[in-house]
Amino acid sequence: MAAMATVPSYTPSLWVRMCHALPRLDLTMTMRDNLFIPDSWEYQQTLLVLSSLSAIALVLSLLVIISFLIHYCCCRRGDRSEGSEEEEEDEEGSTGHGYGGKKGRGICCVTWVSVAAVTLCCVAIGVGFYGNSEANDGIYQLTSSLLTANYTLASIDLLVSDTISGLQLSIAGPLTTMEELFTGSKPYLVSTRNCRRLSENVVFLLTSLTMARSSDGGAWNSSNNSGDPPIAALTPVPPSMAPTVAPVGGVMPSPFSPGWAANTLMVNEDYRWLSYVLLLLLDLLVCLFILLGLAKQARWLLILMTVLAWLALFLSWGSLGLETATVVAVSDFCTDPNTFVLNSTHFNSGTSSDVLDYYLTCSRRMNSPFQQLLTQSQRALSSIHTHLSSLDRNALPQVPKAEKSLREVQQILNATEGNFHQLVALLSCRGLNKDYIDSLKGLCYDGMEGLLYLSLYSFLSALAFTAILCSLPGAWRSFPSDSEEYEDSDSESEDPFTSHQARRQPAVGSQRGALPPFYNYQGAGWTPPFSSAPPLPTLPAC
Repeated sequence: MAAMATVPSYTPSLWVRMCHALPRLDLTMTMRDNLFIPDSWEYQQTLLVLSSLSAIALVLSLLVIISFLIHYCCCRRGDRSEGSEEEEEDEEGSTGHGYGGKKGRGICCVTWVSVAAVTLCCVAIGVGFYGNSEANDGIYQLTSSLLTANYTLASIDLLVSDTISGLQLSIAGPLTTMEELFTGSKPYLVSTRNCRRLSENVVFLLTSLTMARSSDGGAWNSSNNSGDPPIAALTPVPPSMAPTVAPVGGVMPSPFSPGWAANTLMVNEDYRWLSYVLLLLLDLLVCLFILLGLAKQARWLLILMTVLAWLALFLSWGSLGLETATVVAVSDFCTDPNTFVLNSTHFNSGTSSDVLDYYLTCSRRMNSPFQQLLTQSQRALSSIHTHLSSLDRNALPQVPKAEKSLREVQQILNATEGNFHQLVALLSCRGLNKDYIDSLKGLCYDGMEGLLYLSLYSFLSALAFTAILCSLPGAWRSFPSDSEEYEDSDSESEDPFTSHQARRQPAVGSQRGALPPFYNYQGAGWTPPFSSAPPLPTLPAC
């Protein structure tokens, strides 16, 4: 019993309090309050100033990258002037690619810097995936709570509408018939008229209970005298199908509809989640292909990844600015959400502040604002039931024709009492307050944590891509050019006195060393240095 009496509570988290304590400056560098007033231009200026910090960081990173590019260009010119002096030393200690000494140490340094930057980027991507999932879970909990609250409000509205319709039907139909039948008996006529008066009183009391009625969904029409059958105990539709107020031109409806807010949040969250997934996949592909380009020493692949790294750098700093403004705004709202809800015209339009305060706080020391109204309605229904029981015992033996009308009134009254008991349970503050607390926890706990992780991802990825763009020019310089590769591969083939060239003319001699000096190499084959051979001596005849 004590567990049922416990009302769920909400307290701002440490991250919410820390972000809420950040100083606020407007565009004129004047200190402002950190109250959550999203419609105020002064408050919007403070968010713009906080977002502009990422733009300043982007400019600083661009300056760092440009300075490194200038440094590499100057170093390349210096290496060209000193390359002839250190060429012999590099050849003596060269590796398979023809680089060694200081150049080999430079290649190693550049490679490790690039690998470290790519590793940092991969860590940032992992943080981003976790933060995106946490933010999605928080928004999902928020939308689920809003849909449940919308389901409760729609159920209250439909129950009230059902009860009013049933009572109005009984007044217009069977009670009128009973008055005609009991015209000659004054006591029975008085009881019937008392039933009519009490039913009209209940209708008048329940009309003020509608809390989330749309413009055309359930308003009681006093001229409804049709003979439609009464609606029995209501079976509410699922939360996702509960009626909502359709927005006009994308503007928030007034009064506020939780169903409209939930549907809007779900659509925006789908686009947000997909955008971050694509951004994370872009960063991951850039990092993987940069590692592949370094391993394969492919210049064209690194050039392509450099272009994509520039794009990822701008996206990272831009997302960081957007996330900073969102985190600060959410922290301002989560610090004191009740005050914003009570002061917002979207929430309190058509609803008194006492009713909002009752459902937002749900304190055991507070009485329900509907308590008196529900008590009067309950007493009226009990009185109607007493009058009908008296007529059933005394009037029906004398006027049997009134039995059909009396049974119809009793059937309507039983359905009305069943709806009324459900209505009393739904009007309790515990259900709606639990939905309100769950929505706050989803937004201010999981959603806030996810946004902070996404901010960390954007910051780390921006630093990683800055380091990558600074180190990639050094990686280009470390790769051997096409001309150097051809020179290394053709250095031996240009020498005509090599052993593999001797093996190309096996008929010239059996020696595999150097050829005789009186043989000249003319490309197509070996020819003697004379244009014709000397004449052979003439032998004497036998």
